[in-house]
Amino acid sequence: MTTLMPSRSIFVVSGVLAAFLLLPACNKTPSASVAAAVNGHAITFADVDRQLKWQFPKQPDADQVQIQKLALLHALIDEELLLQRAEKLGLIATEAEVDTKFNEIRAPYTQEEFQKQLNDRAMTVDELKGKLRRDLSTEKLLNKEVLSRINITDKDVSDFYNANKAAFNYPENNYRIAQIMVSPQPSTDVKNLKHDKAQNEEQAKKKIQMLEARLKQGDDFAMLAQSFSEDPDSAPNGGDMGFVGESALEKADPEIRKLILTLPPGQFSAPTHAGNVWHILKVIQHEAAGQRDLNDPRVQQSIREELRTRKEQLLRGAYMEACRNEAQVVNYLAIKLAPGFEGK
Repeated sequence: MTTLMPSRSIFVVSGVLAAFLLLPACNKTPSASVAAAVNGHAITFADVDRQLKWQFPKQPDADQVQIQKLALLHALIDEELLLQRAEKLGLIATEAEVDTKFNEIRAPYTQEEFQKQLNDRAMTVDELKGKLRRDLSTEKLLNKEVLSRINITDKDVSDFYNANKAAFNYPENNYRIAQIMVSPQPSTDVKNLKHDKAQNEEQAKKKIQMLEARLKQGDDFAMLAQSFSEDPDSAPNGGDMGFVGESALEKADPEIRKLILTLPPGQFSAPTHAGNVWHILKVIQHEAAGQRDLNDPRVQQSIREELRTRKEQLLRGAYMEACRNEAQVVNYLAIKLAPGFEGK
């Protein structure tokens, strides 16, 4: 299942420095409306502003807006690179595929509720369908070019187990926990894929409510954590904080501890406010004390998932870099903002 604004995880170099890596040796003056060009295809400032409006309804100050625009433009450049690759390989989503996904998203809502969701994001039906087409196309491309190349063998699993056997011996009950965290405190230490950060309590509350709604609609917890969680340590891992022993939970906030001890594996909690921070928690696994053998299906599954995740991250990153290497990219917004580059 998906949400109103689904997304496909595309490996994007984070931060403002990534945008400046695209500075070209180019003297051509573009139209004032063009923010970047990818193999001659224009990405306009209107495209960037539209993304900004969808993701950041309220802006704190001019500098922060420019930082967000640079990050969003870099994501749009990467998306365009993948779309051009998908078109070349005949993998652009069809009208039928877009309509199927659209109807899937539309199904849980009444007409009024669905329109409100669109209005809240300043988005039209056509814009949503356009986004769906882009997301589905890049998903098809990455499935064919990246995911299909991943093969985890029995030997891979056995080698990993033998090298990490002690990790499967639990002296106490352990809980593998994931979280989505949202803080009202302004910060530049944001490592989620969307570079999304609440700036005050009102924004934090709205953001956590939006994320809860998307989870209830069926969005993947890990993908939302990677895209929106504000915990710099766990967000890059899809919110996964690994295993926590039951004794360590004694130091946790009582409400957080209660949720972890009572949540069934695979389910997520309602938003919980603890320590001036919002959390949505998920217990991925509950492991009782004792040594787990290699023939335990849970051990096999966890190792395969771990190895597959590592391989996927590696191949996605390499694939994205290869696409950039083959492309001609000009980031005019970066040129405009970089001292000494504008007008050269």
